[in-house]
Amino acid sequence: MHLRSPRRPARGARPPVLEVESVLVEQYGDLVRLAHLLLPAALGRHRRVVLAHSLVQRALTGARPGPGARVPHPRTKRPGGVPVEQALLVAVVRGALPYDHGPRRHLIPLLPRLPLVVGLRLFPRSGGGGELALAQRLSGVPAACRAAFLLRSMHGLDDEAVHEVLAGAGVPDPDAALRAADPLGESAGPVAAALLASPEFNACALQASPTDLLRRRRRVRLGLAAAVCSIAGAGLAVTLPGGPAPSDGTPAYAVRAAYGPADLPRTGDTVWDNTSRVDFTAWPARGSRLHDEALLGRALSAWARPARTGTRLTLAPGTRPDAPVTAPRLLYAGEVGGTAVVLLYDGERLARYDESGPGRTSLSVAGVDEGDVTSAAAVALIASQGSARYLLAPWVAEAQTRDLLRPDVLARPLAVAKDGVTAPVPEIPAGGCASRPVLQLRSSERIAEHHAFLLAGVGDLSPVHLTYTPLPGHGNPPRQPREATGGPALVAWAHQACGLTSLRGAGVRAVNAWDFAEQGLPDDGGQAVWTCARADSWRGPGDVTVGLRTTRDAPAEQMRTVARARSTAACSRFGQHVVAAAGWRSPRGHWFVLAAGSRAVTALRLTGDVTAARDGRTLALPAPERPHVTVRARLATGQDLDGLNQPG
Repeated sequence: MHLRSPRRPARGARPPVLEVESVLVEQYGDLVRLAHLLLPAALGRHRRVVLAHSLVQRALTGARPGPGARVPHPRTKRPGGVPVEQALLVAVVRGALPYDHGPRRHLIPLLPRLPLVVGLRLFPRSGGGGELALAQRLSGVPAACRAAFLLRSMHGLDDEAVHEVLAGAGVPDPDAALRAADPLGESAGPVAAALLASPEFNACALQASPTDLLRRRRRVRLGLAAAVCSIAGAGLAVTLPGGPAPSDGTPAYAVRAAYGPADLPRTGDTVWDNTSRVDFTAWPARGSRLHDEALLGRALSAWARPARTGTRLTLAPGTRPDAPVTAPRLLYAGEVGGTAVVLLYDGERLARYDESGPGRTSLSVAGVDEGDVTSAAAVALIASQGSARYLLAPWVAEAQTRDLLRPDVLARPLAVAKDGVTAPVPEIPAGGCASRPVLQLRSSERIAEHHAFLLAGVGDLSPVHLTYTPLPGHGNPPRQPREATGGPALVAWAHQACGLTSLRGAGVRAVNAWDFAEQGLPDDGGQAVWTCARADSWRGPGDVTVGLRTTRDAPAEQMRTVARARSTAACSRFGQHVVAAAGWRSPRGHWFVLAAGSRAVTALRLTGDVTAARDGRTLALPAPERPHVTVRARLATGQDLDGLNQPG
């Protein structure tokens, strides 16, 4: 849908106005795009669109002369030497800046401004993940900073010209706005101009949807009734002396978000296999209540102000509690086990809203930025009585469950409904270690990543992705993490599956079990395998746990924890070297100190209850009972590496 550009004035209009209008009509789309991006997202998509057109059309009379400026290719100049292009930019920026300070009474005209749209909601077409990320970055900076960035990237102005436009628009400190725009330009990168030219930000090519028809009918009836009551009340006010003072309390109206159900972007059913970004942005909208605007409106209101709506709010660690700055993407709206559930995604966070009865509503919000084929493959819709039902990604072709404590038992099929909702799946319990059920999913052949992978539900919105890195080969390059579905991976996870309980509510995205060293044990103790399990959170930091298991251990016997570290890069691609030490009692009752390092370790040095230095990646030395030692390693590069801390 395209809004018509303003008409030319009739003959007899002043020539300067004709000149300004000629340039405005020619550059109307670019000016509206600028105004739309300058206005705060909190206004809502429909209001931003209409207001952007209003600001540009009013720029016809708002473009005032001022000092000259260097604007590329000025078409004509107004009295005072100001290029028409700059005068229009100044007028648009000046009109849009005040809206960044929130709603003000003086901004609301007594009469509606043109253009006026009644009975329809207008909004630009939805873009992809890049556009959504850029919109979020823009909404997080002041309007003056946005203006400096947009004038640079969209209109190609140099800093001097941007400074003059901002000064003419009334920005108190244009230099500060330019400096604040520098990081925004660096983070957006060279693709910013292409993203800004996308349909996501085009306020002239629009989609239309009806407003809430039932609500509109009620409003008409209420408006007529209010008019009658106001007339009657005015008569009573004249005849009755005095009256109650107006209340200063909060009015009893329903809390609303800055956008409505019609603003929610919805991805098509076939987008996921026609895009290079396979994550939550590719999820289609599913569920039996996608068109229930009352339910969607309550979900949006709950996210906007959960306390005002009486909604119980649960936030994953490190997750922002504020409402989304743009209308979130609708992923699901339906009934699950008698509970109404709405799943929304704002590009960085998932929000699950559920209604289990009158007055029983809850909202769970968790950060899930940079999801992929595996970590964005399932979301817990509802959890009760130790089990959860998941909504699977459209690229999941096969779903099964398996028990990590029984690596030799085959996975069992899992029933999945047509809308992608699974049958109940047992979650990892908070206590005990009788079983460790996980999802085993296989992706579709229609995407490149055709493979099976494991997801462990630990009570969060997104289950944890489990991977495995095998022992380093002799003379081969370092191994890379892989899916934990093969025999050695399942055996390794069987020995540490009970530790998944500690991940409940921690906002963990993935755990990789890296078998980094193997050594022979004295006193016929068999072989020992050292494992570093790294748990990466959605927000970035990761914790590691180093464990030790032997070939004498039972298949599901849990490995012994020998070291831990919090918020570390160890055991990741940014910390590819690790060394640890531990005391060990042999089958014959003798105590030893064991130490091992990853493939780049060339020598080990012990201090404490045992003092020794040895070349190589592993050592085993006699030691007193329960020895306390500190280990340090020498790498092939000549650098020293400190051992991970032993648990207290």
